[in-house]
Amino acid sequence: MTKVIVIAEIGHNHNGNIRLAKEMIWEAKDCGADIVKFQIYDTDKIKKYYQSRYSELKWTELTKEELIELKKTADEIGIEFMASAFDPERVGWLEELGVLRHKLASRSIFDKELIAVMEATGKPIIASLGYWKEKIFPEIKNVQFLYCISDYPAKITNEIFPKDFNEYTGFSDHSIGVDWAKEAVRRGAKIIEKHFTLDKHLPGYDQWGSADPQDLKDFVRFVKQWTQK
Repeated sequence: MTKVIVIAEIGHNHNGNIRLAKEMIWEAKDCGADIVKFQIYDTDKIKKYYQSRYSELKWTELTKEELIELKKTADEIGIEFMASAFDPERVGWLEELGVLRHKLASRSIFDKELIAVMEATGKPIIASLGYWKEKIFPEIKNVQFLYCISDYPAKITNEIFPKDFNEYTGFSDHSIGVDWAKEAVRRGAKIIEKHFTLDKHLPGYDQWGSADPQDLKDFVRFVKQWTQK
Protein backbone atom coordinates (compact mmCIF):
# COMPACT_ATOMS: atom_id res chain seq x y z
CA MET A 1 0.00 0.00 0.00
CA THR A 2 1.43 3.39 -1.04
CA LYS A 3 0.83 6.26 1.37
CA VAL A 4 -0.56 9.52 -0.02
CA ILE A 5 0.11 12.49 2.25
CA VAL A 6 -2.77 14.97 2.43
CA ILE A 7 -1.82 18.53 3.39
CA ALA A 8 -4.62 20.91 4.37
CA GLU A 9 -3.25 24.30 3.31
CA ILE A 10 -4.94 26.87 5.53
CA GLY A 11 -2.53 29.52 4.26
CA HIS A 12 -4.12 32.83 5.19
CA ASN A 13 -7.74 31.68 4.89
CA HIS A 14 -8.04 32.29 8.65
CA ASN A 15 -8.15 36.03 7.85
CA GLY A 16 -6.01 36.86 10.85
CA ASN A 17 -8.48 35.36 13.33
CA ILE A 18 -6.54 32.96 15.58
CA ARG A 19 -9.68 31.37 16.97
CA LEU A 20 -10.76 30.61 13.41
CA ALA A 21 -7.27 29.29 12.59
CA LYS A 22 -7.47 26.87 15.53
CA GLU A 23 -10.93 25.75 14.48
CA MET A 24 -9.53 25.07 11.00
CA ILE A 25 -6.77 22.92 12.49
CA TRP A 26 -9.32 20.87 14.42
CA GLU A 27 -11.53 20.54 11.36
CA ALA A 28 -8.63 19.49 9.12
CA LYS A 29 -7.75 16.79 11.62
CA ASP A 30 -11.38 15.65 11.76
CA CYS A 31 -11.48 15.48 7.96
CA GLY A 32 -8.49 13.13 7.94
CA ALA A 33 -5.67 15.39 6.73
CA ASP A 34 -2.13 14.34 7.65
CA ILE A 35 -0.63 17.83 7.82
CA VAL A 36 -2.00 21.31 8.42
CA LYS A 37 -0.09 24.17 6.82
CA PHE A 38 0.07 27.95 7.14
CA GLN A 39 1.95 30.76 5.39
CA ILE A 40 4.24 33.06 7.36
CA TYR A 41 5.63 36.28 5.96
CA ASP A 42 6.35 39.96 6.48
CA THR A 43 3.99 41.62 4.01
CA ASP A 44 6.26 44.64 3.60
CA LYS A 45 9.05 42.36 2.35
CA ILE A 46 6.93 40.85 -0.41
CA LYS A 47 4.49 43.62 -1.38
CA LYS A 48 4.37 47.40 -1.75
CA TYR A 49 1.50 49.11 0.05
CA TYR A 50 -0.08 50.11 -3.26
CA GLN A 51 0.00 46.62 -4.80
CA SER A 52 -2.97 44.28 -5.04
CA ARG A 53 -3.81 42.16 -1.99
CA TYR A 54 -1.41 44.12 0.24
CA SER A 55 -4.13 44.87 2.80
CA GLU A 56 -5.38 41.28 2.85
CA LEU A 57 -1.90 39.90 3.44
CA LYS A 58 -1.19 42.54 6.07
CA TRP A 59 -4.18 41.65 8.21
CA THR A 60 -3.49 37.92 7.92
CA GLU A 61 0.17 38.07 9.02
CA LEU A 62 0.99 35.67 11.83
CA THR A 63 3.31 36.75 14.65
CA LYS A 64 5.82 34.39 16.19
CA GLU A 65 3.65 34.13 19.30
CA GLU A 66 0.59 33.23 17.23
CA LEU A 67 2.59 30.63 15.35
CA ILE A 68 3.65 29.04 18.63
CA GLU A 69 0.01 28.94 19.71
CA LEU A 70 -1.10 27.27 16.48
CA LYS A 71 1.72 24.71 16.62
CA LYS A 72 0.69 23.85 20.18
CA THR A 73 -2.90 23.31 19.03
CA ALA A 74 -1.76 20.98 16.24
CA ASP A 75 0.47 19.03 18.62
CA GLU A 76 -2.33 18.63 21.15
CA ILE A 77 -4.70 17.01 18.66
CA GLY A 78 -2.04 15.01 16.83
CA ILE A 79 -1.69 16.55 13.38
CA GLU A 80 1.62 17.58 11.84
CA PHE A 81 2.21 21.34 11.62
CA MET A 82 3.99 22.91 8.66
CA ALA A 83 4.32 26.36 7.11
CA SER A 84 5.65 28.13 4.06
CA ALA A 85 8.21 30.59 5.36
CA PHE A 86 8.88 33.48 2.99
CA ASP A 87 12.14 34.67 4.57
CA PRO A 88 15.09 33.21 6.51
CA GLU A 89 13.98 34.71 9.83
CA ARG A 90 10.73 32.78 9.70
CA VAL A 91 12.54 29.57 8.79
CA GLY A 92 14.27 30.14 12.12
CA TRP A 93 10.88 30.44 13.84
CA LEU A 94 9.87 27.08 12.40
CA GLU A 95 13.14 25.49 13.46
CA GLU A 96 12.52 26.69 17.03
CA LEU A 97 9.10 25.03 16.86
CA GLY A 98 10.66 21.76 15.72
CA VAL A 99 8.80 21.27 12.44
CA LEU A 100 9.57 18.03 10.62
CA ARG A 101 9.90 19.58 7.15
CA HIS A 102 9.81 22.88 5.28
CA LYS A 103 7.65 24.13 2.42
CA LEU A 104 9.00 26.35 -0.33
CA ALA A 105 6.17 28.28 -1.96
CA SER A 106 6.04 28.81 -5.72
CA ARG A 107 6.83 32.50 -5.28
CA SER A 108 10.08 31.60 -3.46
CA ILE A 109 11.45 29.12 -5.99
CA PHE A 110 14.05 31.69 -7.21
CA ASP A 111 15.03 32.87 -3.70
CA LYS A 112 18.51 31.36 -3.37
CA GLU A 113 19.10 32.74 0.13
CA LEU A 114 15.87 31.26 1.46
CA ILE A 115 16.52 27.92 -0.22
CA ALA A 116 20.03 27.77 1.24
CA VAL A 117 18.67 28.40 4.74
CA MET A 118 16.10 25.63 4.34
CA GLU A 119 18.73 23.25 2.96
CA ALA A 120 21.00 24.01 5.93
CA THR A 121 18.38 22.61 8.33
CA GLY A 122 18.92 19.18 6.82
CA LYS A 123 15.17 18.58 6.82
CA PRO A 124 13.03 17.55 3.84
CA ILE A 125 11.78 20.37 1.62
CA ILE A 126 8.54 20.32 -0.33
CA ALA A 127 8.66 22.85 -3.17
CA SER A 128 5.83 24.01 -5.43
CA LEU A 129 6.73 24.81 -9.03
CA GLY A 130 3.88 27.15 -9.96
CA TYR A 131 6.26 29.84 -11.25
CA TRP A 132 8.91 27.51 -12.68
CA LYS A 133 8.82 27.43 -16.49
CA GLU A 134 12.03 25.53 -17.26
CA LYS A 135 12.03 21.89 -18.35
CA ILE A 136 14.82 21.01 -15.93
CA PHE A 137 13.81 21.29 -12.27
CA PRO A 138 15.83 23.55 -9.92
CA GLU A 139 18.68 22.03 -7.94
CA ILE A 140 17.56 21.85 -4.32
CA LYS A 141 18.83 19.36 -1.76
CA ASN A 142 16.49 16.83 -0.16
CA VAL A 143 13.47 18.12 -2.09
CA GLN A 144 10.12 16.85 -3.34
CA PHE A 145 8.51 18.89 -6.12
CA LEU A 146 4.79 19.60 -6.48
CA TYR A 147 3.06 20.43 -9.74
CA CYS A 148 1.17 23.69 -9.33
CA ILE A 149 -0.77 26.33 -11.24
CA SER A 150 -0.39 29.58 -9.32
CA ASP A 151 -3.81 31.08 -10.02
CA TYR A 152 -6.66 31.49 -7.52
CA PRO A 153 -8.72 29.61 -8.45
CA ALA A 154 -6.63 27.67 -10.95
CA LYS A 155 -8.09 26.57 -14.27
CA ILE A 156 -6.70 23.15 -15.19
CA THR A 157 -7.16 21.12 -18.34
CA ASN A 158 -6.01 17.66 -19.28
CA GLU A 159 -3.64 19.19 -21.85
CA ILE A 160 -1.55 20.92 -19.19
CA PHE A 161 -1.87 18.38 -16.38
CA PRO A 162 0.98 15.86 -15.93
CA LYS A 163 0.30 12.52 -17.62
CA ASP A 164 1.96 10.86 -14.64
CA PHE A 165 3.78 11.88 -11.48
CA ASN A 166 7.11 10.22 -12.14
CA GLU A 167 8.93 13.58 -12.10
CA TYR A 168 6.72 15.40 -9.62
CA THR A 169 6.14 13.90 -6.19
CA GLY A 170 2.75 15.54 -5.87
CA PHE A 171 0.31 18.32 -6.60
CA SER A 172 -0.48 21.66 -4.95
CA ASP A 173 -4.09 22.24 -5.92
CA HIS A 174 -5.77 25.65 -6.19
CA SER A 175 -8.60 24.50 -8.45
CA ILE A 176 -12.27 24.50 -7.52
CA GLY A 177 -13.36 21.19 -6.03
CA VAL A 178 -11.22 18.09 -5.59
CA ASP A 179 -11.53 16.41 -9.00
CA TRP A 180 -8.01 17.31 -10.11
CA ALA A 181 -6.57 16.29 -6.75
CA LYS A 182 -8.20 12.89 -7.22
CA GLU A 183 -6.85 12.67 -10.76
CA ALA A 184 -3.35 13.43 -9.49
CA VAL A 185 -3.60 10.49 -7.08
CA ARG A 186 -4.79 8.25 -9.92
CA ARG A 187 -1.72 9.32 -11.91
CA GLY A 188 0.70 8.55 -9.09
CA ALA A 189 0.96 11.65 -6.88
CA LYS A 190 2.17 10.87 -3.36
CA ILE A 191 1.60 14.31 -1.82
CA ILE A 192 -1.53 16.40 -2.28
CA GLU A 193 -1.60 19.92 -0.89
CA LYS A 194 -5.16 21.22 -1.08
CA HIS A 195 -6.07 24.71 0.05
CA PHE A 196 -8.62 24.53 2.85
CA THR A 197 -11.37 26.76 4.24
CA LEU A 198 -14.35 26.36 6.54
CA ASP A 199 -16.52 28.43 4.20
CA LYS A 200 -15.84 29.34 0.56
CA HIS A 201 -17.82 32.55 1.02
CA LEU A 202 -15.46 33.99 3.62
CA PRO A 203 -13.48 37.08 2.54
CA GLY A 204 -10.23 36.40 0.71
CA TYR A 205 -9.07 35.67 -2.83
CA ASP A 206 -8.10 32.07 -2.00
CA GLN A 207 -11.38 30.92 -0.44
CA TRP A 208 -13.28 29.90 -3.57
CA GLY A 209 -10.53 27.60 -4.87
CA SER A 210 -10.15 25.90 -1.50
CA ALA A 211 -11.76 22.71 -0.24
CA ASP A 212 -14.38 23.07 2.48
CA PRO A 213 -14.79 20.30 5.09
CA GLN A 214 -17.20 18.33 2.91
CA ASP A 215 -14.73 18.47 -0.02
CA LEU A 216 -11.79 17.43 2.15
CA LYS A 217 -13.63 14.52 3.74
CA ASP A 218 -14.67 13.35 0.27
CA PHE A 219 -11.08 13.56 -0.95
CA VAL A 220 -9.59 11.74 2.05
CA ARG A 221 -12.20 9.00 1.63
CA PHE A 222 -11.17 8.66 -2.02
CA VAL A 223 -7.47 8.48 -1.11
CA LYS A 224 -8.09 5.70 1.40
CA GLN A 225 -10.10 3.71 -1.12
CA TRP A 226 -7.53 4.22 -3.88
CA THR A 227 -4.51 3.25 -1.79
CA GLN A 228 -6.22 0.07 -0.63
CA LYS A 229 -6.67 -1.23 -4.18
